[in-house]
Amino acid sequence: MGGAVSAGEDNDELIDNLKEAQYIRSELVERAFRAVDRADYYLEEFKENAYKDLAWKHGNIHLSAPCIYSEVMEALDLQPGLSFLNLGSGTGYLSSMVGLILGPFGVNHGVELHSDVTEYAKQKLDFFIRTSDSFDKFDFCEPCFVTGNCLELSPACSQYDRVYCGAGVQKEHEEYMKSLLKVGGVLVMPLEEKLTKITRTGPSAWETKKILAVSFAPLIQPCHSESGKSRLVQLPPLAVRSLQDLARIAIRGAIKKVIRQEAVNRNGNGLKNTPRFKRRRVRRRRMETIVFLDKEVFASRISNPSDDTSCGDLEEERQGEEATTPPDTRPEPPVNFLREKVLSLPLPDPLKYYLLYYREK
Repeated sequence: MGGAVSAGEDNDELIDNLKEAQYIRSELVERAFRAVDRADYYLEEFKENAYKDLAWKHGNIHLSAPCIYSEVMEALDLQPGLSFLNLGSGTGYLSSMVGLILGPFGVNHGVELHSDVTEYAKQKLDFFIRTSDSFDKFDFCEPCFVTGNCLELSPACSQYDRVYCGAGVQKEHEEYMKSLLKVGGVLVMPLEEKLTKITRTGPSAWETKKILAVSFAPLIQPCHSESGKSRLVQLPPLAVRSLQDLARIAIRGAIKKVIRQEAVNRNGNGLKNTPRFKRRRVRRRRMETIVFLDKEVFASRISNPSDDTSCGDLEEERQGEEATTPPDTRPEPPVNFLREKVLSLPLPDPLKYYLLYYREK
């Protein structure tokens, strides 16, 4: 489902549209969405649809509509250092955005039913770490994905601060989902055709809030083995970081502080975000309306009533702007200050590459 906002031409324009429609409401969520390009999680032949506010499915691979992920991210109330469990983690798109907020001392686990999708998610995660400049702007909590049915988690599994389920939860499984949550934690899941936020306020006390109407495929019921026993899913242990890893986090953090201080000394107001190229939008533009009926999607275009009488004004406005706008207003690609600083340090190359996580860019 989806179609709540207009299609974008790139990831930034998609996020602009989600903000304008009030699906993205916080700066923290906005930064995470801008840092992870949705198109990177599509198969190459389907990337032209990546910036439409629509769900995408190909075989077992599935992505929810951007407006749904926006509401989920906002409802989770994410903070650095929390533990997160993604049930039905799919491509890892959501888990990667969550990891940018959780930071290096969070926990980021995903459970996916299909082994081929788990491998796909691992490949996409590796691609993000190796090639995305956004990786160096955040302290990342790397997701860890396992294959299995999320209704068969081992009783020995720890509880989590935040839990999201990406499949429709039947009413009989509501208590099971709640049991995965720590006191003070937040669970977001589709329940009875509503995206629902449940906050655990005490050992047996809950607050429930319905967010919006949704339509998700239901959870797949467990299939027992020939012996009649269920296949328990073991989640990764809550590992303690190595001293070497902690040193890398501390060094990268210290370098970022130096970069910020240099920016303060240079312009007096801290490190500013590199200005983004923003396409001019025509007021009274034609609006695209996408209508859903059962499982079919019908698209139609509805013109603004004033369009027919204002074509001359719009043409004059367009010509005027073209006359005053340079031919190419797209800025240079943003500089990866952290990478440049690390490469300039008087250190052996192997240590530089370690500090950069052996990344390609």
